[in-house]
Amino acid sequence: MATVVTKTEEEPTCPICLGLFNVPRQLPCAHTFCQSCLQSYITSKATEHGKKGYIECPVCRKTTSNFKQNKPMSEWASFFPADTVIQSLLPSKSRVNRVCDACNSDGISVTATGFCAVCEEAMCDDCLNVHRKQKMTKTHTILTIEELLNNPQNVMKFAEGFSCFDHDGEDLKFYCKNHKHACCGICFLESHKTCSDVRKLKEELPTLLLETNLSEITEELKKLETHLEMFINVKESNINDLESQVNGLGDQIREMRKKINTALDELEMKMKMEGRRIHKEVAIRTQEENHQCLSLLHAIKNSQGLCETVDKYGIDIQKFLTAEKIKLQLPLYCSQVREKYEKTDTLTVQMKFTPLLQSILSLSSTDIGKLVTMTSSTFSIPGLRKPTKECQVDKVETFNINISGGTLCYTGVSILPGDRVMLVDNTNSQCILLNNSHEVVTNYKLAGNPCDICVVGENEVAVTMFSQNKIQILSVRDDVISPVRTITTRHKCYGITAAGKGEMVVIGDCDNKKYCWSLIRDGREVDYSDQYDSTSGWNRYIALNKSKTRVYITVNSTNSVHCCNMEGKKLYTYSPDNLKCPLGVAVDGDDNIYIVGYHSHNIHQLSPEGCVLQVITTGVPQYPRAISFDNTGDAFIITNDSDSKTIHIYQMK
Repeated sequence: MATVVTKTEEEPTCPICLGLFNVPRQLPCAHTFCQSCLQSYITSKATEHGKKGYIECPVCRKTTSNFKQNKPMSEWASFFPADTVIQSLLPSKSRVNRVCDACNSDGISVTATGFCAVCEEAMCDDCLNVHRKQKMTKTHTILTIEELLNNPQNVMKFAEGFSCFDHDGEDLKFYCKNHKHACCGICFLESHKTCSDVRKLKEELPTLLLETNLSEITEELKKLETHLEMFINVKESNINDLESQVNGLGDQIREMRKKINTALDELEMKMKMEGRRIHKEVAIRTQEENHQCLSLLHAIKNSQGLCETVDKYGIDIQKFLTAEKIKLQLPLYCSQVREKYEKTDTLTVQMKFTPLLQSILSLSSTDIGKLVTMTSSTFSIPGLRKPTKECQVDKVETFNINISGGTLCYTGVSILPGDRVMLVDNTNSQCILLNNSHEVVTNYKLAGNPCDICVVGENEVAVTMFSQNKIQILSVRDDVISPVRTITTRHKCYGITAAGKGEMVVIGDCDNKKYCWSLIRDGREVDYSDQYDSTSGWNRYIALNKSKTRVYITVNSTNSVHCCNMEGKKLYTYSPDNLKCPLGVAVDGDDNIYIVGYHSHNIHQLSPEGCVLQVITTGVPQYPRAISFDNTGDAFIITNDSDSKTIHIYQMK
């Protein structure tokens, strides 16, 4: 991996010593530490717990087996690979004075003068001379340290790939789609030879990059950074409040001294000493907790800076593999930050006097009162939530839609800004607008048979008119629905979903027992997928993942759900025995897919890769049809045909 040189607002620091990195070494979990800090940690933990042969990462606590167990424990840290990306982010002086990697592996510290862009190692003059004479390495591109600092883009051009951590010197050449893992040739033979879908990494890279978004990962890291900083502030504030409460104990005691001067003098001294002892213990414990938080905070900041740097300067392979690495860390970060908040207690102290104090003044201080401590969990941050795959789906409430008319058939539903809801009534050819209390505000008569609806702007929705081959764009302002424009489609159109600003993806019937989907941009169809077999049936719904790289289509006639990329290539099909007549489909805040089983009376929750997470049956009405998530991705609405005047609200908990 070629070194990346950039200037960041905050230089990367070691999560252990909280200072600038000195010879950064990376563990298999992708967390990086100073070599000396890591070595001290290895030695102390091995001595403390009697463990030999493996360590736990100081940040994520993931177990790491050392691959140089035949070497002395005092040298283990030096055998973990150098993190050249982190090294490149250090201040100029730190980078210029970096040591020769080859000499350093032998325990000798020699200042490096050059860098091999192919071997990705810094070298001293002696090692460079040998390197240039070797038959296998004499054609390698050598850069001076000054060139490394001043021309980072040139260094990037020489990076052909990343080395495998498990097999030193082996480039990552393959990508196993079964395990979602990049691997070298040895990895392939040892672990992925029997996998059904292993491809060349370079060929698969364009598709993988479409599903990789470093900016979104950076935003998630920034949120975690904010949460941790707030946590640290709360804990420090608690120390200050606790100190004020302890100092205020004297005022309470002096008030009592008017009646029981002798006893309260002794009580004051005893309570203050006890209070200071508690404050000292809490302060020490809180400092230890905050140091752990600072370590995690620095690790998150480092990951964030790495994402931003690689996103700005990196080549495709660097962007993808950096994103893969950070995505592995995100669940651990979220879990640890959530754990901190779940264990956040506010400690207070107060005087507790016995009822005998008013009548018996001759008691000793022990009988009069004592200092008590109490904890309370009063601090929480709504934005820090569990991943939806770890949540249970709870039915919150059923709402009756009070509107005149006979049978209603809500074939489409969408949640608008402000938690308003728009329903599509196919039977009566109308749209119905509900306020955030789910009360009817108004309805709008349509000139045709509507099927589905989606939000395409802050105040606009799109409704498919399947029998007219049209999409009706409606304005929803100040609780008034009005027509805006009409878009004509090539085929009968059913399901629809937003694909970006002013863009939509719509599913159509090709009238030959086939279906296709098309992209709507600037008021017209601009791109079409291939035609797919569907046997029969007209109810088809469609959804996109958050990055707009995958399309999910329900085909009720074959009891299946198809996943395609935006080029129309099928990625997988989901068709279990307990899914009958799938209709509505939607995606939550974590890109998990929800499929409504009309005849099986259930909701299937899938991972983005199509693995079933859970099948929801409790609280699901008979004949559920359409589904829509709110803007948080944590709550959704279901319509049904068993009771045509009700909608059902569900929450992830």
